[in-house]
Amino acid sequence: MTHHPVPFSQFVLKVHSRCDLACDHCYVYEHADTSWRGRPRSASEEVLAAAAARIGEHARTHRLPAVHVVLHGGEPLLAGPARLRRAGELLRAALPEGCALDLRIHTNGVLLDRRFCELFAELDIRVGVSLDGDRAANDRHRRFADGRSSHGKVLAAVALLRQPEFRHLYAGLLCTVDVENDPVAVYDALLALEPPRIDFLLPHATWDNPPARPPGAGPTPYAEWLLAVHDRWTAQGRPVPIRSFDSIHRTLRGRSSLTEALGLDPADLVVIETDGSLEQADSLKTAYDGAAATGFDLFTHTLDEVARHPGMVERQSGLAGLSADCRACPVVRSCGGGLYAHRYRTGGAFDNPSVFCGDLMKLITTIRDRVGGPAAVPPQGGPRGPLTDAQLDDLATGYGSAATVAALGRAQLDVSRRLLAAAGAGGSAAWDLLAELDGRAPAAVDAVLAHPYVRAWAVRLLAGEPGADTGGLAEIAAAAALRAGHPFTLDLPVRGGALHLPTLGRLKVGGTGETRLTGTAEGFSAGGHRIGWDQPGGPSWQPVRRVALPGWTVALEDTDPQRDSHRWAPAPRLAEPELLAWSGALREAWELLGRDLPGYAAGIGAGLAVVTPLAPGPDGRDVSAAARQAPGAVGIARPATAPILALLLAHEFQHVKLGAVLDFHDLFDPADDRLFHAPWRPDPRPLEGLFQGTYAHLAVTEFWGTRVRAYDGLRGAAAETARVQLATWRGHTVRAVETLAGSGSLTALGERFANGMRDSAARWLDEPVGAGAQEAARAAAAENLAAFRTTAGH
Repeated sequence: MTHHPVPFSQFVLKVHSRCDLACDHCYVYEHADTSWRGRPRSASEEVLAAAAARIGEHARTHRLPAVHVVLHGGEPLLAGPARLRRAGELLRAALPEGCALDLRIHTNGVLLDRRFCELFAELDIRVGVSLDGDRAANDRHRRFADGRSSHGKVLAAVALLRQPEFRHLYAGLLCTVDVENDPVAVYDALLALEPPRIDFLLPHATWDNPPARPPGAGPTPYAEWLLAVHDRWTAQGRPVPIRSFDSIHRTLRGRSSLTEALGLDPADLVVIETDGSLEQADSLKTAYDGAAATGFDLFTHTLDEVARHPGMVERQSGLAGLSADCRACPVVRSCGGGLYAHRYRTGGAFDNPSVFCGDLMKLITTIRDRVGGPAAVPPQGGPRGPLTDAQLDDLATGYGSAATVAALGRAQLDVSRRLLAAAGAGGSAAWDLLAELDGRAPAAVDAVLAHPYVRAWAVRLLAGEPGADTGGLAEIAAAAALRAGHPFTLDLPVRGGALHLPTLGRLKVGGTGETRLTGTAEGFSAGGHRIGWDQPGGPSWQPVRRVALPGWTVALEDTDPQRDSHRWAPAPRLAEPELLAWSGALREAWELLGRDLPGYAAGIGAGLAVVTPLAPGPDGRDVSAAARQAPGAVGIARPATAPILALLLAHEFQHVKLGAVLDFHDLFDPADDRLFHAPWRPDPRPLEGLFQGTYAHLAVTEFWGTRVRAYDGLRGAAAETARVQLATWRGHTVRAVETLAGSGSLTALGERFANGMRDSAARWLDEPVGAGAQEAARAAAAENLAAFRTTAGH
């Protein structure tokens, strides 16, 4: 079988090849490989430029949506600010349009100071720090060459990263496991530093040089150590992502791993040394001298050539690349044979289980037994999603052009068709009529199936919800036939004394059970009522009423029985005065959206087909909602002012858009069942709820931002309210984006969305609001956090 290499998306760029610490567990200087001795101390301008050019070329060739680059060493801070700045500038300039750069630096922290942090803030470089726990644990290995402790300097570096102005740069902590250290003390020390992520790494070892196992420690000391941490982490509600544990939980559910050390995902990482050499993963340096070498370099070889190197191919071959013992193992899909370097044995190369095999087996099976058995592995591959990369990036910012939202709508129509087939196929007169119409008048069928509450009915029926019945299929077929002018006769259910025709309206016939409906090209009749398209129909016929505005026509849906899909109760049929009030409010709100929120208005005009009036909220509160299974609809209780209606429309349609994206793309690990702090709510939220709220509040932030600009220089209650609202919502949204980004559960696309949301929210951070508004926002955030901690039991 021909091997098609996986494109590289992760790059380790060595900017300095020496270190200011003398850690005795370092794989670069303390293990088998000695290649570092012959390499330049720093990467030259030529090497940096060639690295950026090759990465850009590779991204362009493979249309990569993002690349991840880690500035590494040695100790990369020894390269100095000027060289690090140049590396960042060259990398950003070389990438093609549409390819995001996730740029990070991994450091021991000894040299990290404000000067570096200001540079990293300017260039958006996230910082990971190596730290092995409390002072006693860290000093066991991580000392200066003269024996001095590095712990105090590292803590000072982390303290700098935890300051508000640099907190967004703090990428996490990396800890190498030493089983002679107290696992809980190490974990507690790291957790106290509030990292957005922790990585626990097994020490590098091979069958030739096995890991240390203290006397009397038992056969699996590394598993026991990690399980002690896992127990405490779980008991605390998983307060921070831990990549090895999250990867095990994911792979047990058939998902991808987050680390090369676990799972069967193909390796997609290449190392660029200071002389321009292209190498395999640094961990191979622990196997034998030259194990990581490929013989390729930046100046004469493309990255595609490197991807075809036998060592790279071996690390991308999944199950087929493992030893026979591994392939027969019951936990192989989680373990993946362990880290490739840890399989090495003289005479057998890498065709062996990991030297940590027993520990990995114990760790994975214990976690598996505690969380339940593995879920079914989801199907791999499948059709490409409905959106292009450019459209996904468009949506990631919170916006969405008319073309992008229309593409989402077409995809949602396909989902509704498939749901309808699952809910109604087989042998009924209604199904036969729909099948005939789909051939004769597909546009009429599509017009009905695109109605948001058709999907709501199908989902309810398939879920077996009380009150959901197959009569909905007859209603759908009758509505499509009437739209097509196709003659038919069908029995329709009577609900609340009326026959319901999705997208058209309802006919009040009285009674219960079923009533026969007859349709022709001129109209329809049922229960003694005759409705012609050329006449009003009288009080028994209640058509769906639409508000036609420049660039947007929207239905005010007050007849469909499925409109109760929203959190709040729907309003009854609107009386004429209320209908006029709604029409006027929508017209004003639409004008305001087009003027102040054009980036959101375009998508609303293309994709929001239905507004369902809701009953007034308790105590006169403004209430609104979007239903995941009713795409294209929002529910709103008409507020007192048109600007608030505009705000509610923009806010709720954000939920509609993101829900549609989630129908086709994973933005995060759906198996992650942790709860998170949402700055606008006192109760903990699941990951999807936090993502939805953050995405919706991008529109809220921009709404108040435009209001603040409109009130520039003006005083008064309205102006001050706008300033407080902007200060509050921009703070909430930025904090929530960072929580998402630090969750450890985002997919590559989810990270693109997080970056897009971060950029959109950041546009409003420098908008002046005054000290009073800023203080009110801080107080509200503190009050919310206190309520959250009380609710969550912290």
